Amino acid sequence: MQGVPAAATTSASLQPNRRFKLQAQDAIVGVDDIETKDNVFDARPYALANPQFKTYPLIGEYRGNDDPEKIVACNPQVIFKSFVTEVDAADELQQKTGIPVVALNYGDLGVYRDDMDGALTIMGTVMGKEKRAAEVIAYFDGLQADLEARTADVPVEEKTTVYIGGIAYRGPHGFQSTEPAYPPFLFVNAANLAGDLGTAHADVAKEKIIEWDPEVLFVDLSTLQTSPSAIDELKTDPSYQQLSAVKAGEVYGVLPYNWYTSNHGSVMADAYYIGSVLYPDQFSGVDPVKKADEIYTFLFGEPVYDEMNAEFGSIAFSKIDLA
Repeated sequence: MQGVPAAATTSASLQPNRRFKLQAQDAIVGVDDIETKDNVFDARPYALANPQFKTYPLIGEYRGNDDPEKIVACNPQVIFKSFVTEVDAADELQQKTGIPVVALNYGDLGVYRDDMDGALTIMGTVMGKEKRAAEVIAYFDGLQADLEARTADVPVEEKTTVYIGGIAYRGPHGFQSTEPAYPPFLFVNAANLAGDLGTAHADVAKEKIIEWDPEVLFVDLSTLQTSPSAIDELKTDPSYQQLSAVKAGEVYGVLPYNWYTSNHGSVMADAYYIGSVLYPDQFSGVDPVKKADEIYTFLFGEPVYDEMNAEFGSIAFSKIDLA
């Protein structure tokens, strides 16, 4: 689930992305403050596809900091609430508003996929969108199966070693920020050199990255929000300039997906692009840009790749010039 808590005719106080996937965006009657801000960068495809939410009433601050009075003023019939660490928080909101609250664990496409599917199923049931919920779950299953089928038989000895830096984690970070269980790498069976560091976010020592010396580097473009960015570091740090991938020009930009939690469409779009870089033969019939827009259109009704890419200097899905 991605985005913000939102109040709706049949829901309130949950990231709207879930409702967009369920084709229920018309049910939303209020948004939290992240939706109304003008951002220099924005990697939320659901927001780009639905700019009307900038004008909706506020129901609180982002990350689940709800304002019960504002939610009540939006007159929703039910509240879906994420960012819940304790059941008491959902019970308290229900008591304060007098509106039924459904607490969800939004999950992800990786380790917590069952939570994601469960949240979609529950929302689909409550909102009368059971068929659409099943279609969305099946769509992600199909994408994952396709990626697996394309790469499962690539021999280990033929795999190119990779590392991704600049991963966002509660804000932008530099090149040492990575995800050992980076889903796009998992989906294309990439040889992720940080893969043995666990399943959570990790800050890798610069010396370790130098020791690994990956053959191909990817940069999460959320890093452009900070200074120096991961790209700046690769351009100016003498240690990084000795990396084989930097010398060979094998550095590529990918769209951020950790942007107010996971934007699942971007996870899959990045996976197809990364697959096309690492296994050109297996992905010879895939245009990553067209595939990204196919995914965004299915989920949100609009092809927003170009708009999102422009937010990050139009260097996604391309080699990054470090000159």
